[in-house]
Amino acid sequence: MRLDPATRRIAAVVVVGALLSLLDGTMVGVGLETIARDLGAGLAGAQWVAHGYLLALAVSLPACGWLARRIGAGRLWLLALAGFTLASALCAAAPTLGLLVAARVVQGLAAGLLVPAGQTLLGQAVGPRRLGRVMAVLASAVSVGPALGPVLGGLVVEGLSWPWLFLVNLPIGAAGLVAGLRVLPRGEPRPTGTLDVVGLVLAGVGLSALVYGVTAWGAAAGHRELALPLAVGALGLGLFVRRTLRHPRPLTDLRLFADRGYAAATACATLTGAALFGSLLLFPLLFQLERGASVIVTGLWLVGHGLGTAVAAPLAGRLTDRLGGARVAVAGCAGLVATTVPFALVDLGPLSTQVLLVLRGAAIGFAAVPPTVAAYAAVRPDQLPDATTQLNALQRVGGAVGGALVATVLAATLPAGTRPAFAAAFWCLTAVSVFALAGAALLVRGRVTATGR
Repeated sequence: MRLDPATRRIAAVVVVGALLSLLDGTMVGVGLETIARDLGAGLAGAQWVAHGYLLALAVSLPACGWLARRIGAGRLWLLALAGFTLASALCAAAPTLGLLVAARVVQGLAAGLLVPAGQTLLGQAVGPRRLGRVMAVLASAVSVGPALGPVLGGLVVEGLSWPWLFLVNLPIGAAGLVAGLRVLPRGEPRPTGTLDVVGLVLAGVGLSALVYGVTAWGAAAGHRELALPLAVGALGLGLFVRRTLRHPRPLTDLRLFADRGYAAATACATLTGAALFGSLLLFPLLFQLERGASVIVTGLWLVGHGLGTAVAAPLAGRLTDRLGGARVAVAGCAGLVATTVPFALVDLGPLSTQVLLVLRGAAIGFAAVPPTVAAYAAVRPDQLPDATTQLNALQRVGGAVGGALVATVLAATLPAGTRPAFAAAFWCLTAVSVFALAGAALLVRGRVTATGR
């Protein structure tokens, strides 16, 4: 069954928000050195322009489900995009590093709401039988973001100035708001009770501390001082789970995990996220450290990876709607393993590298779309705000863990030379991909079909 024009319009508008948040996160990293120099700050301080955004994004995620129920997913998406666009203008106008970091925190808080609110809108608009197709549209559109971000960021910094890293968001955000006001359903607000502020603090602090600790652990190859944020993150999330299971009106409904199909799908999506983000960290380092490529050239190398996903995701969505998520996810994760092993075995030439990157991108499309669809199809429409919040949070944690594992192995083995170090790192990424394949097997055991059951 083809998507009707109204659904296509909703999907097109939702893609704007997702693409903006992904592009912004990757574009700004290219300009940190320039920002530090122009604002008279050190590079270590300028790193908080990136860290503040990512941590704020993690903080706002736990509140998304409650807010979507309270005011409607459509209204939440519009408010989040408006906040993101306004914060982009504040970032561009910031005269000091402190004000820039503060504006980036506001921008990250808004960005953390855009993707789950958009997924909730799409899920409620199409129902379970066409969910694969519409989620694939979102996946294919945003898959090129991590690859295009460094290229666009480098061109902006070299040709214009760093404020334009944020100013480019303004016309896109304004166009998205105008289109959203015209085509997005606002959603029906439902009684939610009082916001569980204690639960929100525990979840926000726990999730952001854990993501920061795991990410920084990989980058620093396991510095002891990072044990504190890891411990704070684990404790905060543990207390959040305990409180949520006992609260009469919890921030998010963790009882969704009692459904075997939903639990299997979220586990698979988390493990697939680890494999995806591990590769997004490792491949740029391969091109820059071993092959001496610039940031812009590295981004161009990775465009094929994103295009492979963009082409494969719609097909994966149609197959998921027709055959169910389990078999499609197993095929995709097996493809991840098969396209990672060659990088660990030999030093590939340019043509072989590009062919494998395209194939690996296609495998990601087949691996990532089915578990997401299966998770959302396993719940009722009124439970989608909770499901999108939980899945996005778990994918963020999984991505941080995957990146940290690969980075730790690479840093520990670099003294032996770049080739042995990258071989070890790619074997680690292969192991992560094997775990993702095991997660896909959980979908088979859970007997998750096209409708999630």
